Amino acid sequence: MNGGDGAVAGPDGRLRCPWGLSTDDYIAYHDSEWGRPVHGDDALFERLCLEAFQSGLSWLTILRRREGFRRAFDGFAIASVAEFTDADRERLLADEGIIRNRAKVDATLANARVLAGWAPGELDTLIWSYAPDPAKRPAPRTLADVPAVTDESTALAKDLKKRGLRFIGPTTAYALMQACGLVDDHLERCTVRGAAR
Repeated sequence: MNGGDGAVAGPDGRLRCPWGLSTDDYIAYHDSEWGRPVHGDDALFERLCLEAFQSGLSWLTILRRREGFRRAFDGFAIASVAEFTDADRERLLADEGIIRNRAKVDATLANARVLAGWAPGELDTLIWSYAPDPAKRPAPRTLADVPAVTDESTALAKDLKKRGLRFIGPTTAYALMQACGLVDDHLERCTVRGAAR
């Protein structure tokens, strides 16, 4: 890769993070979603769930099934998913459009039930309270400069677990922070860096 895993020119000549060039799906996700601020309890619940389902798998697997997940989980509306029954659980475990992992499905349903008891905006406020000061985070120059876990992601995971949420560890919490724009881990020379700030 160019410059020891630094930004690489894509087919259109624009510099991007190397991971964002392997497929058309990744190019679109990298350029228009990853690292852009996400707000709203249901939207953040969706990202939290998808990051948990991704655990141990390629993000591309989740990305390509995202519409299946949205159909299966009622658009990730917390109030709706919290009302899912045992019959819904069995339906989900038989749905080939999603990842049929029993522990991840159960965690999603349990998390929705916990979050349904929170005040509107509480999940959004809690997650964003862990966003680090961008002025104190230098732009990563190469992929080696991008952490998998930070003090903030460890604290966020601990707080979510303390409040009853399941299947969220420091690495998953950091992936959530990256995906939802709490941090901007686009590489220094990536043309997308800072685009949504």
